[in-house]
Amino acid sequence: MEPAPHGTSAQLSSPVRYGTAAARRVLLATVLGSSLAFIDATVVNLALPELGRGLHASAAGLQWTVNGYALSLASLILVGGSLGDRFGRKRVFLAGVAWFALASLLCGLAPSIELLITARVLQGIGGALLTPGALAILEASFAPDDRARAIGAWSGLGGIGGALGPFLGGWLLQIGSWRLLFLINVPVAALVLWVAHRHVPESRDPAAARGFDIAGLLTGIVGLGGLTYGFTAWPAHGAGSPVVLIPLALGVLGMAAFVLAELRAPHPMVPPEIFRHRAFTGANLVTFLVYAANGGVFFLVVVNLQVVAGYPALAAGLSMLPITVIMLLLSARGGALGQRIGPRIPMTAGPLVCAAALLLMSTIGPHAPYATRVLPAVILFGLGLALLVAPLTATALGALDDAHAGIASGVNNAVARAAGLLAVAVLPLAAGLGSGSLTDAAALHPVYHHAMLLCAALMLAGSLTAFLTVPTRPPTTSSTPSPHSPDSADSTPTPAITAGRTPAIPHRSFCDPASPPIPPRDSHPIPSSPR
Repeated sequence: MEPAPHGTSAQLSSPVRYGTAAARRVLLATVLGSSLAFIDATVVNLALPELGRGLHASAAGLQWTVNGYALSLASLILVGGSLGDRFGRKRVFLAGVAWFALASLLCGLAPSIELLITARVLQGIGGALLTPGALAILEASFAPDDRARAIGAWSGLGGIGGALGPFLGGWLLQIGSWRLLFLINVPVAALVLWVAHRHVPESRDPAAARGFDIAGLLTGIVGLGGLTYGFTAWPAHGAGSPVVLIPLALGVLGMAAFVLAELRAPHPMVPPEIFRHRAFTGANLVTFLVYAANGGVFFLVVVNLQVVAGYPALAAGLSMLPITVIMLLLSARGGALGQRIGPRIPMTAGPLVCAAALLLMSTIGPHAPYATRVLPAVILFGLGLALLVAPLTATALGALDDAHAGIASGVNNAVARAAGLLAVAVLPLAAGLGSGSLTDAAALHPVYHHAMLLCAALMLAGSLTAFLTVPTRPPTTSSTPSPHSPDSADSTPTPAITAGRTPAIPHRSFCDPASPPIPPRDSHPIPSSPR
């Protein structure tokens, strides 16, 4: 793959305007593309029992079917963002979608669990190429004063995919087999390729072709891969297990080597100077705190509803669906608000609203009625996220100039995923939950309250961080300074900050695909945006 032509600049001569036909096509391609990666990470949980019977797979094999995908995706997410800046975001996004489709085909045709795991790892590589590319394309394609609304729309529309994914997966399992869950990706990917090829503009960092940071690439993969594996194995094996400690130690050493490599590299994959931007660093700190809280909430609330409140698995999963509806209806408005008044107020108020919702959630106990005890807290939490997510994503991407949109998206995605993994591994232990407590109502009930208070504290910390680090100035029409400019460290970012990352999702997904499983036949993934 050769770098994109030098005539292709990160600053497009004719930026896309929100509400136009061109904007709808760009959103269609990016929403469907990123939803492929997110939905496939979750709906496979529904198929684990049938998959195990069909391929005669062991429990370890089934676990690797889930974790192999998450491991390769998380390990390469920074690489995907950097390659987009270097070779062109559209080009790398298309390559990721095509790779994902071919890997999905291999998954659907796999005759053994070993080949399925291999294909799932390959799927994760495709996901790592397309996931940061989707947000980077939005950041580089839309006009500065439209980016926050576009990202809000992307988040809300992606939530539809997150909500419909489990139902589509269950229907495909009912009418066919687990293989259809993977094969359905092929025609969807073909549609994404067609729309993106015809209608998504190309952009890249013109300076990225000057050199390639091999040391940063390799140490970044080792660091993120080790941390991801260790945090993923933590809930099942315990903190003292060599299966956890060795990968975590390797991950820490890898990330330390990565930092040293980036400081010394003439053309680093992640330029260290980007962290001199107070808004960029602050937005990623807020991301870490908020998505750590989300990782705990979307796992523990559903478990508590089933084990303590006695809800059926499907009802527990659907209990969080109002959040998806609220995000769909209000995310774009949250982005527009941040664009109009500046991101500090919504990014400070959003986590406060979420913290209040978590105080209500902490009171959910045995036989809690949904309409009066659960739904008000869920609605309040959704309102807080709708206020927060689009301005947060816009700030994380827009704090840097458009030339670094890919790596900004990659860093932000990596932070969100690490936060979710860490929360799911550590938060239950910090709240006093043992491994057996997750299925014991008497043991779970008293400490679930403490876990929600810890999540509320994380949200409060996110609110305070936003207040101290995020700019207040409403966007203007000028472009943001380059991170290489002398004044970039202390300058107040302009429109792209407030204009321009869930997971949920939120891109990002709100719950991470590597979350510790409730037994597969009883689990229902929680709707989220395709982060």
